[in-house]
Amino acid sequence: MKFVETIGYKVFSDNLSLVPIENTSCKVINTISPNSYGVATKDKEFEKALKTADYLVLDGVYFAFASIMLKGKNIKANQGWDVFQHFMGRLEQKQGRAFFLGSSEATLEKIRANATVNFPAVTVETYSPPFKPEFSDDDNLKMTEAINAFKPDIVFVGMTCPKQEKWASSHREKLNAGLVIAIGNVFDWFAGTQKPIAKIWYRLKLVWLVRIFVRPEIFRRNIANQMKFFWHVFLIFLKLKKYD
Repeated sequence: MKFVETIGYKVFSDNLSLVPIENTSCKVINTISPNSYGVATKDKEFEKALKTADYLVLDGVYFAFASIMLKGKNIKANQGWDVFQHFMGRLEQKQGRAFFLGSSEATLEKIRANATVNFPAVTVETYSPPFKPEFSDDDNLKMTEAINAFKPDIVFVGMTCPKQEKWASSHREKLNAGLVIAIGNVFDWFAGTQKPIAKIWYRLKLVWLVRIFVRPEIFRRNIANQMKFFWHVFLIFLKLKKYD
């Protein structure tokens, strides 16, 4: 498998078909982006979750900017939506089991309904955790018990960044599953509560521009973290900053 290391992160840069679903221990797939890089500079637990993931995939194309600029190496983009479709497709082939952890019960109900239509061979179970900044030990116990009782091949976690990545990282050893994948907004896209961004914008590398108009509140919330990423890359390029 091919990995590319840049500005302190080892990023998976290969075909997702090489990632095994069946494991003797639960493996973690997390995503990296300029925004998550910026968040990680202020949140050491989140930084650890990203750096210790078995497969840190490039969700989008912008983080590859650092690798191209500093090392002349591109990184294969594995968008969150494509990661989800890939692994659900593999579960469909093997008549596997998928667990969806996160979001509201209304959204999860739509996910179950859409999975029945789009992936009829996949057995699906869901759990909606309480909406709060931090989970209690009892909350975490209920989530892990629900997952382990179902014995899924894959656990999809949709709790927003950085909560989902930290949860996957800190609970991986307690999960009876092959993979745990943090995919965030994909829950709403698959449920149909939000419309996915058209692939043409990904090919044109203008997703950021679309999000300004579609979700301006997210753009305003993330812009400082994204600018920190580009600023750090610029400083490293000028040899004014070293890799952390």
